Amino acid sequence: MARLFGTDGVRGLANSDLTVELALGLAQAAAVVLGQGRVADGRRASGRRPVAVVARDPRVSGEFISAAVSAGLASSGVDVFDAGVIPTPAAAFLVADFKADLGVMISASHNPAPDNGIKFFGQGGTKLPDEVEDRIEAALAAPSLAPTGVEVGRIRRFADAEDRYVVHLLSTLPNQLGGLHVVLDCAHGAASGVSPQVFTDAGAKVTVIGADPDGININEGVGSTHLDNLAAAVLAHGADIGIAHDGDADRCLAVDKDGKVVDGDQIMAILAVSMAERGVLQDRTLVATVMSNLGLRRAMAEHNIKMLETKVGDRYVLEALGEHSLSLGGEQSGHVIMTKFATTGDGILTGLHLVAEMERTGKTLAELASVMTVYPQVLENVRGVDHHSLGSDTVIADAVAAVETELGDSGRVLLRASGTEPMVRVMVEAEHHEIAQQMAERLAAVVRAQLGR
Repeated sequence: MARLFGTDGVRGLANSDLTVELALGLAQAAAVVLGQGRVADGRRASGRRPVAVVARDPRVSGEFISAAVSAGLASSGVDVFDAGVIPTPAAAFLVADFKADLGVMISASHNPAPDNGIKFFGQGGTKLPDEVEDRIEAALAAPSLAPTGVEVGRIRRFADAEDRYVVHLLSTLPNQLGGLHVVLDCAHGAASGVSPQVFTDAGAKVTVIGADPDGININEGVGSTHLDNLAAAVLAHGADIGIAHDGDADRCLAVDKDGKVVDGDQIMAILAVSMAERGVLQDRTLVATVMSNLGLRRAMAEHNIKMLETKVGDRYVLEALGEHSLSLGGEQSGHVIMTKFATTGDGILTGLHLVAEMERTGKTLAELASVMTVYPQVLENVRGVDHHSLGSDTVIADAVAAVETELGDSGRVLLRASGTEPMVRVMVEAEHHEIAQQMAERLAAVVRAQLGR
C-alpha cells in the first residue's frame, strides 16, 4: 500500500480522500505516538494531560476536519487549544512558545479549496521525521486511548494565539520598515488577518489584496501562484514592493516596483548577503535544493558564501539546517527558513526581513535582487516512463554528460525521477533560453526513447 503521509503531511480531497473518520483516527493515533510520556520543562509530564495546539487555514472543510481532530485528541486524553485560523508557521511557533506536546495544522497550502491536509508538529514546533509519521500511520490500526472521567481532554479557545505570533514576528526585526509602501496579497488564506497587521505595526504603509476569505476562494487567482494581480496592484498604487503569500502563509514571493517577479532564490540571495554582512549567517552557509538556480550558486560564490544542496522539499532543507546548525535555507518556490526565528518556512517573517533590508540599505528591491543573475531554466516533464530505471540507464547518462560538456560552466543539467508518478523531470539551465530549451528537449527525447513504456 502507498504511504499515507506525503512530503507535507496527509493531503487529499476533503470529505473524499480526507474524511472525518481519517481525521479522527489520525488524531487518536498521534495522541498515542506524540502525547504519551512526554517531557515538559525538564520534568516528566506525568500528572498532567498532554497539550496540543490545533489550527487551520480558512477553507470551509477545515471547520469539520478541525472538529474531528480536536475530538480525536480530547477523547484520547489530550487538552486541545484551538488557535482558529492562523498561518502554518504561527501554529509551529505556538507549539514551541506554549510548550505544547504536539501541534496540528489543517491546510492544503497552495492547493485549491476542495483539497485539505493534516500536518503534525512535535515538541518545539518541528516537523516530524518519516519514522515518526510511520508510527502514527501504524497506530491507526491499533486500539486508541480511551480515558474516562477527569482524564478526558478539554477543548479550549487559544484566545491570544494571533497576538503572541505578531509580537514574536515584530521582535525579530533588525529595524523598522520606514514607511515603505507594501502591497500584500494574502491569497484569501491564513495570512489575511495577521500579515496586514504586522506589516503596519512594523512601520510600513500597507495596501491589501486577496484578504477576504470566504472558505471557498483560497488561492483562487491570487497569492504566490498567481502573481499578475499583485504586480498590477503594485504598479497601480506606486508601491515599493509587493509580497505574495500562499494559502497557509509559509511561502513568500515578491514583485518589485516595476512589477517584476522576485522569486525564492533571489530572496534567499538578498537575505544571505545581508546576514553575512551583519555576521549572523552561520558558517557563511546557505542551504538550498538542487532545483535552485545556477545564478544563486554563482552569487553565493562571489560573496564567499558556501551553498549546501539538498533534495527538493522544505523538509530536507530543514533537516540540513538542523544537522549542520545553520541559519538560512529555502526553496525557489518561496519557502524560506530562518532558524533563529522559526522552525519552518514563514512567508510573513521572510517578507518582513526582505522589506527591512530595503529600509536598512536604502536600495530598491530590484537593486537588491541584482545580487544574482537568474539563468533561464527550462523544465520538461516526461510522463508515462519507467522512472525507476533512470539511474541505471547508461544511454541517458551519456546524453547528460554530452550536454554538460557542451554547456561547460555556462549551464547545468538535472534529471529527477518523480516520487509519486511515472515521470522524469528534465531541467536545463543556460545563459540563453533558446539553448536551455533545445538541450532540455534533446534530453527529454532520449528519456522517452529509453524509458518509454
